[in-house]
Amino acid sequence: MAAVLLGALTTHLTNYTLQRSRHKHDYSVRWDARKLDAYEGYVDAVRSCVFLAVHLYELREGIRESEQGEREVHAEMSAAGHHRGRAFERIMLLAGDDVIEAAHEVNAVALTIDWQATGRLTGSLEDWRARNRAVFGAINAFHDAARQDLGVSGSVRGAHHPERDLLLPPSQRSA
Repeated sequence: MAAVLLGALTTHLTNYTLQRSRHKHDYSVRWDARKLDAYEGYVDAVRSCVFLAVHLYELREGIRESEQGEREVHAEMSAAGHHRGRAFERIMLLAGDDVIEAAHEVNAVALTIDWQATGRLTGSLEDWRARNRAVFGAINAFHDAARQDLGVSGSVRGAHHPERDLLLPPSQRSA
């Protein structure tokens, strides 16, 4: 009788431990999926803002011709900035400290691009390019922090992935 009781108790404890472990794993995977969506959405929102700022800057500086006027691009840029803010709030809700700090750095550098594109901050073409290099460097640091938070091995920087410069058409490289 004692052996049957001990067997039943052992079976119950084993099942309980396995179920708890499975539940903990499912919970972790669910939050990792949400984090990945938030991280991807945030980077996408930042890149959209940068590309719109580039469009506006090039229109203002006479580097690019466009069917859209400055006012239209500025309105799109403003809407994209609101989207970036909402995406950042998801980071604040889901991410760890290192990812949040990396996102704050991305925001700080991205805003300097917005400000130069809209004329609130003055600077030369070389300043503009330096700000663009800085934002993409900050995005790479964000990627590294996000990968670490998600438990993804590797890095987007380092010996295997050397520093890359802005890709510019030949006509704009020395301008």
